[in-house]
Amino acid sequence: MDMKRIRRQPYTSSDPLKGEGDGDALSFSSHGKKHGFQISIPVFLLLVCFVGVTLFLVTSGVHRSDFIVTIADASGAGGEGGGETDTVSKFRNSFTNQDKTLGGLLAASGFDDQSCLSRYRTGLYRRNTPHKPSRHLVQRLRAHESLQKRCGPGTRPYQKAVEQLRSGQSSKIDQDCNYLVWISYSGLGNRILTAASAFLYSLLTNRVLLVDRGKDMDDLFCEPFPETSWFLPFDFPLKDKLSNFSITSEESYGNMLKNKVGVDKANFVYLHLDHDYNDNDKLFFCEEDQKTIQNARWLILRSDVYFVPSLFLNSLFEDELNQLFPAKDMVFHHLGRYLFHPTNAVWGLITRYYDSYMAKADERVGIQVRVFEVERGPFQHVLDQIISCTQSEGLLPQTVSDEIAPPATNPKMKVVLFTSLGIEYYEHVRSMYWEKPTSSGEIVSVFQPSYEGYQQSGKKNHNRKAWAEMYLLSLTDKLVTSGWSTFGYVAQGLGGLKPWIMFRPENRTVPNPPCRRDVSMEPCFHSPPYYDCKKKEGTDTGNLVPHVRHCNDISWGLKIVD
Repeated sequence: MDMKRIRRQPYTSSDPLKGEGDGDALSFSSHGKKHGFQISIPVFLLLVCFVGVTLFLVTSGVHRSDFIVTIADASGAGGEGGGETDTVSKFRNSFTNQDKTLGGLLAASGFDDQSCLSRYRTGLYRRNTPHKPSRHLVQRLRAHESLQKRCGPGTRPYQKAVEQLRSGQSSKIDQDCNYLVWISYSGLGNRILTAASAFLYSLLTNRVLLVDRGKDMDDLFCEPFPETSWFLPFDFPLKDKLSNFSITSEESYGNMLKNKVGVDKANFVYLHLDHDYNDNDKLFFCEEDQKTIQNARWLILRSDVYFVPSLFLNSLFEDELNQLFPAKDMVFHHLGRYLFHPTNAVWGLITRYYDSYMAKADERVGIQVRVFEVERGPFQHVLDQIISCTQSEGLLPQTVSDEIAPPATNPKMKVVLFTSLGIEYYEHVRSMYWEKPTSSGEIVSVFQPSYEGYQQSGKKNHNRKAWAEMYLLSLTDKLVTSGWSTFGYVAQGLGGLKPWIMFRPENRTVPNPPCRRDVSMEPCFHSPPYYDCKKKEGTDTGNLVPHVRHCNDISWGLKIVD
């Protein structure tokens, strides 16, 4: 088939997401005949060929990754991501508005498409998910977008609220516009998980969410809300104090309880939900304390944990959460895809790598390796665990000692995507499948985008690569992650994948079993409170409701299951 001939058909739409029906796909020549148009014979024959080839492709069920058309970004917009090619499926005509908006999860308008190419193009790379957002969640998201626009930065209600904050007056709740400020803190995986937790809390309590930029939040993520900004303005009165808030801050809710200071007397309330929070801070998750906290107009939140599971234990939120998430283990899958769109600079890293190394594979396997040893590796037990897990679970094939594999008809191509701070584990697995054939006849290609050596959370380029690699892992078909790792949690949640978790080794020995399929795609809450708010006594919060259980990788942690 002559692909060049097909690509020379005029295509007038400037938006690669629009089908040919949005512009004049074929030009017809008029010779001024009284009774209509006259089509020349060459054009007619070309039209017949085009229709015939199109029908053949559609009926043959060609997989999108087998046939990719690259369309240049005509505008060249988008900062560092501009000028790159935007890979679009051949079947872009069938890419509906429902695909573009992820089943209605995203607002269909209100954004400059070229300023954030990733927003409406996720569906071109991530295989169709069976996990659709509930109608109630879609309605609440549209209502929350209206709230963010009505009360966000640059509006009169926001200016009025800021003046109250700057004056030091008590922070009394407003009938319409109240605020939750999220502090950018900790590693990138933790930040993504805590920002999603903060957003869910703002959705449940009808608060505007304002995000502290930190060093690079605006360099990594596009704006999620149409026609407004979620980023905290640079002139915010408490901006210089945000990095200093801690468990000892007198403005924290826990210390206000300790010192018997009423919320109605405070200028703002600081919520310390960090891993080191104390028993008073943990009362945030109790019903009566939530009623008290909601009397404050301004809430400032700092956390490094995914605290969503404990929101599901609060009876005040129970009915609403049931309507938002009928399938309980979809929380981060939906909220993560709604909130976190890579900027053009990061999207370029993602698409160039995917198109070069992953697009043509029959199956993609992601392996995320996080080593918690203090000493510098590599470690033999980590390598043994990776191989034992992937081969015993049938994720990767065994190798055979034969120098030449028996001929196979249409061998399956499997791509393995490694992500790790080190390079040694990737190199060993790559060499293993290069030096010996597989018992199944599969062709196994192994790749790793980067190897930074050690975590460098404060560096812009390091975090760009980390975000790109989390996203690439989410585009795989099967995923292996390291227990305890928020990096893996983000990837599995975005991709809607139940991963195989490699348990954290002890005494440098391979665990038995080396890994296990997780019970849900939800992240784990590493430091939940063990307190029954109704009985006012300590309890195992992993046994209170059927859909909140202990994590496979951290026995005391909590996660949502369906």
